[in-house]
Amino acid sequence: MVPLLDLKAQYQAIKSELDAAVIHVLENAQFILGPEVAAFEKEFAAHVDAREAIGLNSGTSALHLALLAAGVGPGDEVITVPFTFVATAAAIVYTGATPVFVDIDPVTYNIDVTQIEAAITPRTRAILPVHLFGQPADMDPIMEIARRHGIVVIEDAAQSHGAEYKGRRAGSIGDMACFSFYPAKNLGACGEGGAVTTNNPDYAKKIRILRDWGSEKKYVHDVKGYNYRLEGIQGAILRVKLRHLEDWTNLRRAHADRYAQLLAGCPIQLPHAASYARHVYHVYTIRAANRDRLRDELLKRDIHSGIHYPIPIHLQPAYADLNYGPGSFPVAEQACTEVLALPIYPELTGAQLCEVADAVSQSCALIADQSVRMA
Repeated sequence: MVPLLDLKAQYQAIKSELDAAVIHVLENAQFILGPEVAAFEKEFAAHVDAREAIGLNSGTSALHLALLAAGVGPGDEVITVPFTFVATAAAIVYTGATPVFVDIDPVTYNIDVTQIEAAITPRTRAILPVHLFGQPADMDPIMEIARRHGIVVIEDAAQSHGAEYKGRRAGSIGDMACFSFYPAKNLGACGEGGAVTTNNPDYAKKIRILRDWGSEKKYVHDVKGYNYRLEGIQGAILRVKLRHLEDWTNLRRAHADRYAQLLAGCPIQLPHAASYARHVYHVYTIRAANRDRLRDELLKRDIHSGIHYPIPIHLQPAYADLNYGPGSFPVAEQACTEVLALPIYPELTGAQLCEVADAVSQSCALIADQSVRMA
């Protein structure tokens, strides 16, 4: 059996370091924010090559507070994509603003930059590109459009820790960037966590106040804030894992290269790494016209897979009030019917890679043979 993700294997590999970090926090009883979170913020900012990092309790909170710091509120519009996790749109709604969707590029699955300008209206306050599956969106044209229109750019980098765009780290290019440390992420906490990175000290100050009940001084609340603070234990855990992130990233990239070799000639579309990008393969997403049959065949062979994402946000029942319908974003809608994530994580062995690739090849051959016999 090959699982889609194996967090137990990661824990066992660094167990002594993690255990010691957690015990240190327990012994010092600094459970909310505190020195471990402050140290992690400095280290993560340096990793991203940003001036500031603000630790938060989730990636969703990071998106919410980044939007608020940018001044997004009721009546405003924020341009983003429908092919992403729902948190991207939910955070926009939390501010009272409206998500305005743009279709995706069929190869990278990131925002189609050629469609952004047509979506801008006098109410557009921000652009929120998603660096999906571990690959940055094409940021230069996004930034150029935003600067011409006086619009803030907030990177959703929840899946792209360590990814690069033309040699620049994801999270250092826009006005702000939002990261998730959900356990399954390339840099994952043992629980929830998130962060905003920015080079703008004013944005950083606003977010630090908003995350802690709108307060800089205890019991003095300057603005209406939130309880979005990162826990000390998670800060300590993330500090340990951050030291391993580059090695883990190199392993993910090596696994992706090996998959490309093993799956060459298979009738599926493999992930495409754009020429401008350092892809960190948070998800290794193949594409097949008969995706659901392929997934069933893989499960019969004890290979687990995932679908990111089966329904685009604009067709989710919760977002029916946005008044989009089927056919509004055909590229995203088709991707939802065809994408399939194969296991990829640093601890994946060479034998497991071969097992997965063999299962994919055998399943594709079986499906093709059945199709011929049914024709």
